[in-house]
Amino acid sequence: MDALEEDTGVLESKRTATRYQILVGIAERQPAVSQQEIADEIGVTAQAVSDYLQELVEDGYVEKHGRGRYEVTKEGVDWLISQTTSLRDFLDHVSEDVIGQVEIETAIAATDLGEGKTVTLAMQDGVLHAEAGETGGATAVAVTDAAAGEDVGVTNFEGVLEYDLGTVTVVAVPHIRNGGSEAVDPERIGSEADGHDLIATAGTEALAAARSAGRTPDIRFGTADAVTEAATKGLDVLLVATTTELSRHTDQLRENGISYEVLDAGV
Repeated sequence: MDALEEDTGVLESKRTATRYQILVGIAERQPAVSQQEIADEIGVTAQAVSDYLQELVEDGYVEKHGRGRYEVTKEGVDWLISQTTSLRDFLDHVSEDVIGQVEIETAIAATDLGEGKTVTLAMQDGVLHAEAGETGGATAVAVTDAAAGEDVGVTNFEGVLEYDLGTVTVVAVPHIRNGGSEAVDPERIGSEADGHDLIATAGTEALAAARSAGRTPDIRFGTADAVTEAATKGLDVLLVATTTELSRHTDQLRENGISYEVLDAGV
């Protein structure tokens, strides 16, 4: 039997789903239960809740202790657990087996690729690459033909894509009130830039400092997000940032577990 045709418990019928929702509502509110509150919460009438409550009492899932006072029985708890387990299993199937199969990522073809063929994935220069064959620890299936250098969709991922996170070196540039770019040694910025994959600037003073070092930044706008993403994909970034922009960037780097250091590049 196909997994989607298996008993999905609480999703089997609208009636079962409503019984489940009402029983949960009772468990949340017992012993003082407002039928109107439950009706408003799940989108049915108060009369419908009353009718379902009567059924749940007759089935032994709920005990009535007086007007507006109800309690879920052990049998009711057991039924809730069984339905919740069934629902959880179904959701796991959908997220892992169904959605996982249709998820498509984009890679650059490192070699010529054929539709439906297994490819090996690798992170190169911050970009996902796919190579024909099963030669590494992370594989997928190409969804289209692609020549080397073209973009290609890949799906059905298996294994672990292993690569090291990049690091960020930060050069703080004073605000213009405190000297601006003239307070930073341009030679230090130039020498640091040679050992990094990308240069990012945040703030006008920082841009001026990079230019005085003869460097054109790769990233000028949205630097907090862009620098974090670049480092996450394995690139080493030199971030030249005005002091007023510094904490916003370093906070985000810490939140994402990116290693960084702040250099003193003063003249």
